This record gives sequence, structure tokens and C-alpha cells, in this order.
Amino acid sequence: MKFINSNQILLAAAFLPLWGYAQETKLDSIQEVMVHANRLQIPFSKDNRNVEILSAEQIKQLPVKNLNEVLGFLNGVDLRQRGPFGAQADVSIDGGSFEQTLILVNGAKVSDSQTAHHSLNLPIPLDAIERIEVLRGAAARIYGINALTGAINIITKTVNKTSIQANVYTGSPFKNRDEEDKDGIYYHAGTQVGAGWFKEKHQHQFFYNKEKSNGQRYNTASQNDKIFYQGNLAIDDHNEMEWLGSYMYNRFGANGFYAAPGDRESEEIVETVFASLGSKHQLSERFYLSPRITNRYNEDDYRYMRQNLAVGRSQHYTNAFSIELNSRYQTTFGDFGLGLESRLDRIASSNMGDHNRNNHGAYAEFRTEEIKNMSVNVGAYINYNTQYGWQVYPGIDLGYSITPKWKLVFNTGTSQRIPSFTDLYLNQRPGNIGNPDLFSEDAWQTEGAIKFQSTNFIAHGGYFYRNIRNFIDWIKTDVNDPYQPFNIGKNKVHGINTNFLYTFQADDIRYRVNLGYNYLHASLVQTEDVISKYSLENLKHQAKLLFMANNSVWNASIANRFNQRISDKSYFLTDIRIGYNFPSLSIYTDAQNIFDVTYIETSAIPMPGRWYSLGVFYRL
Repeated sequence: MKFINSNQILLAAAFLPLWGYAQETKLDSIQEVMVHANRLQIPFSKDNRNVEILSAEQIKQLPVKNLNEVLGFLNGVDLRQRGPFGAQADVSIDGGSFEQTLILVNGAKVSDSQTAHHSLNLPIPLDAIERIEVLRGAAARIYGINALTGAINIITKTVNKTSIQANVYTGSPFKNRDEEDKDGIYYHAGTQVGAGWFKEKHQHQFFYNKEKSNGQRYNTASQNDKIFYQGNLAIDDHNEMEWLGSYMYNRFGANGFYAAPGDRESEEIVETVFASLGSKHQLSERFYLSPRITNRYNEDDYRYMRQNLAVGRSQHYTNAFSIELNSRYQTTFGDFGLGLESRLDRIASSNMGDHNRNNHGAYAEFRTEEIKNMSVNVGAYINYNTQYGWQVYPGIDLGYSITPKWKLVFNTGTSQRIPSFTDLYLNQRPGNIGNPDLFSEDAWQTEGAIKFQSTNFIAHGGYFYRNIRNFIDWIKTDVNDPYQPFNIGKNKVHGINTNFLYTFQADDIRYRVNLGYNYLHASLVQTEDVISKYSLENLKHQAKLLFMANNSVWNASIANRFNQRISDKSYFLTDIRIGYNFPSLSIYTDAQNIFDVTYIETSAIPMPGRWYSLGVFYRL
């Protein structure tokens, strides 16, 4: 473990004397945000789950350039990048695997059925994000399959003014690339243009983003293009429509990403198209209906030897078409939620073959506050999968208000993850092979917590226990064998999580402090003397301290993160952003990993050291 030095402690505490000037101010409307994690539209302040919300204002002040980097600042979320700046990353929640976390955009599932390695292939610009919601714990009752350890829901903005904007940024450590000094300085650069069109009845927004990096190491250069469009139409006071379309092209050198050390010359090209069309209807004073259709198409071209495409090349074409119908009915004694959904998954692959499977689900949920000082959410999700048959996922959430500010919550429920096509059918010798005889993973999780909410302060502290049966891990018994997935036993996790958000104002300056700590104790019952690909790298300790200050002219933030994994690898990172605003122009500069810490998030791939960035944002 690398210990924190005195400079890091001083820097983290640099702004603390300003606390003495705090005055009463109204917290962001976060407490009354309608959490999309629940189809019954519950305000954040009344939710009985462990939900964390990161608002657009907070995202704007963080020292980040893309969605992947933002996720690394969320409590209990483990972001493991194989390359910075969106090259490739996996995300998991509370010690689960990257396959056990469900990713959504505005409530629509975008997780990849080929492999969750592509679930974050999302072309959503930070300027289009309203907030990010993280629902931790078993979420099958709410979202159905594959939300085994939780879900991350990205909520996009609705345009409120007509505008044109441009954002240009670049960064470098001002050091030569590792292993290739002759290729000069390592750099990253990007540009983004966008426009919003606002009319009383309809609104539209469009973004195009291009990024490029020459790679920190040999064969890790990357480039990506992102297109994002969203529209809204208010038909009348009781009916509205919304639609979304996006495209992402991502090409990167994959040296050491999946099958080190033999994949030194590997390259990967991933293209993703996602579209959704939905509507909301108030059919009576108490009855609401929301249908939606979505389609996600993904092409993955993995080239084990980029100079010789006849050796080890894998091409995968997947498509997921979904249709869903959600409804809500309000009564004097509580609210009912009912819904149906179907998802049709298809894959055509050069080394997996052609496969398809269909998934159909139905849910029922009831919420009431008619019991004194209590709120109750109870429901179940019934699922039928053409490959794994029928399953039922019940759950219940309870909340008891001790005082108007203090609340006890308890929830318990079940969840499942169906193996991906890669788990089942991959044939990529000598690195990895699938296992068509896998069972699905099943989990049961219970959590108890205490919450505090006031005008300026939100706090959460809780304990959870999760038990996963038929846990899937990629293992091998000999270093010369390929990795293959097996249902190796039970995965049990005890966890403690805390999060504190304090907001205050002094004169015209607004301050925000966010502190969080998570502890996980995991045990895995499996065959001894096996080499694991994923499970031995889970986080054990995770802590964050974010401090932000801003007024109408400038903003500043300092972000500290500490991660320690079960393997005893640990690192402490400190990032800083300073920005200055002119009437139509903003200039910002970041210093990331300012103490030049050497660290690894996954495999044996070193992440960048100290990094400096400069950006200019123009809005008309």
C-alpha cells in the first residue's frame, strides 16, 4: 500500500477554513428529484433505497472530460479502465462483476448482450446529461434481469433555450510515450459541437464529438466519433413524446487488454447505434401510461493480430430490440405500478456462431404512505427467458421516519444475471473459450440504513449482505490453458457504505462538499488452485472527498479518491479543475493525478501519471 503524504493531506484540506462562513441556503432541488429508478415516480427524499444522484451542476465542475471518468466519482462504483479517455472501460457496483451491473439511458436498457465490455460504449456528451442515478442493491424487481448488484441510469436534459456551442480541449503529461520515445509526447485532444432548438411545443438537441489520443504505451492509440440527438414533443397538456438516436465509432489499440501477453498487436473497432421512441400519457386524473420501443445494434471487430487479419480475428454483430409498457394508477391508499416488457437478442459472430434468445417480463408494484410514519414499496418481477425458463424476483422496501429529518430504511430482494453470449459461446483460443452449460447467476440481498436530510445536508449510512448462487467467473487451472467461465459456487459480500453531501453559501460563493466511504468483505466458495480472471480484484476500501466552489464568474474543485483492492493494490488520486466564465466563453484547466501516482485499474495496464488539460467552451 502506498501511503498518503503530507502534501496530499494539506491540499485536500486547503478549502476547509471557508466552512466558517456558511449561511442557510436552499440545497439543489435534488431532494425533490423524481427518481427514475422507481416506476412509481418517488421523490429522492422519500425513496427507501440506496440511491445516489450526481447532478449536471456537479458534473460540470468535476475535472472530467467524458462519462467514464464521471462514474469513477460515484460511491460504490468501481470503474476499471483499460485505457483513458473512453478507449475501453468496465463498471461494477459494490464488489460485483462488470456483467452484473445494468446500464440505462432514461430508463431504457443499453447493456450489451455480447459482453458487458461494451456497455459503456455510450455517445452521450456531458453537456446533455441532466443527472446520473445510481441504484445499489438487487434491482430485478424494478428493472428485470441483469440488474444483479444495481443499476446506473443516465438521465438526459430537455432543451430550455435555443443555443449553439463548441468545446475544444487538449491534454498531455508532457512526457514521451512509454516504450516508444521516438514517437514523442503522449497527448489527447477532442472537439465537440452542439446545438439546441427550443420551441414551446417541441425541443431538439444535437451533438457531435471527436476525440483522439496517440496512446501512452505501444499500440494503445485511440480515436472515437460520437453523434447524439434527442427530441421532445408536447402534443397537449396530457400527452407527450420523446425520441433519441445515437452513434459511436470507437477504435483503439488493445495491447494487453484481454489476452496478455500474446495480444501485443491486438486492435479493436466497436460501432454502436442506439435509438428509442417513447411517449407519456395521462389518461385520467389518476391513470398514467408510458409505452416505449428501443433498438441497440453493435458491431465488434477484434483483431488479435492487426497486421494479419487471418489470425485470431473475431467479428460480432448483435442486435437487441425491446418494447415495454409501463403504467401507474394512483388511489387514496397508495399507488400501483404495472408493466410488461420484451427483449429480443440476436448475435451473428465469426467465432460464436449465430444465436438468439427472447426475454419477456412483467412487474407489479405497490407503494403506500398510509401507515403512520412509514412508507412501503412491495412488488415482484416475473420473467421468462427462452434459454433459462421462468423465474420470479420479489422485493420489499420499508422506510420509517423517526423525525422529519431522520429516517430508517430496510430493503430486501432477489436478482439475476443471464450469461452473455461471450460467456456461453466464445471460441477465441488460446486466450478465452465459452461454456454453453452455464446456469444463470441468482442473488439475494438485504440492506438496512439510516438517512438524514435537511436544507443543506444529506447523509446516508448503511450495511448490506449479498449472497450470489451459481457465481460465474472466468478461471483456469494452468497458466497455459485458456480462460473459461464456470458456475464456481457462492459469492458472499458484507458491505458498509456511507455518503455525505453538504451544501452552503457564503456571500455570492456556493460551496459543496461530498464525502463517501465504502467497505466490502467478500468471500468466494470455489475450487482451490485456480487462476481467476476477475473476481480477485474487487474493491475492499473506497473513499472519496470532493470539494467544489463556484459563483457566476469562476469555479474550482478538488477531487480525491482512494481505492484498495482485495489484492492489496491501492492508490490515492487527486484531481483539480479551475474555470473562469466570460459572457459567452468559458476557459477551464485540469490537473489530474497531480501527485503522479503509478496505479493500475485492471489487468497489467498502467494508467497515466500526472496530466494537464486545457479547454475552451463557447456558447451562443
